Amino acid sequence: MGGDDRAARSSLLDGGEELPADDTGACYDAVVLAGGRARRLGGADKPMVSVGGMSLLDRALQACDGAGRTIVVGPHRATVRPVDHVRESPVHGGPLAALAAGVSRVRAPFVVVLAADLPFVRQETVAELLRQAAGSGAEGAVMLETQGRDNPLFAAYRTAAVRRGLALTLARHGVLTGLPIRVLTRALALRYVPDVGGVSVDCDTWEVVALARAILKTNAG
Repeated sequence: MGGDDRAARSSLLDGGEELPADDTGACYDAVVLAGGRARRLGGADKPMVSVGGMSLLDRALQACDGAGRTIVVGPHRATVRPVDHVRESPVHGGPLAALAAGVSRVRAPFVVVLAADLPFVRQETVAELLRQAAGSGAEGAVMLETQGRDNPLFAAYRTAAVRRGLALTLARHGVLTGLPIRVLTRALALRYVPDVGGVSVDCDTWEVVALARAILKTNAG
């Protein structure tokens, strides 16, 4: 296990002091994943792509405006409101490494996790994810895409469950770098929230970006 992964394991196991948990899901921090190489967009800085008059990153930040603390994992960028910036180690180490870097800064009992490529994410959706995650026996709630596939990077989790899962994953595999996010989530007791109104769309291609721009322009009119 390399130095970066040993440090990650120590951070995950220590976890920091959490606020007292409540069952409403109202007390939460947010982690927005804004790294990645955006290969399908030709290497463009995807979080800063403008859709509907604001960047995709700012749309994610707007949706989790109620967070006590917001951590953006990725390069430092100008944002619509103050955030904490952190980088995964190593840089471009994949979504699991990025999630671990973000969660290391979380102090609330719940954490909302959003990828920075969701043009239709709304505060109402975040609230529903939190409500479901706070339910009895649940360790998190994950958005279902319209095709029925779950998106672990559009979700709300109990912070303690994520930290425990990350620490166990690191102990089992020795690294977090390059591992799929579902190595973590398949070990959690999750609820799944059906997509209502197409909010699960993510901007992985320029065709989807163009579609999102057209829809948001129509809605604004």
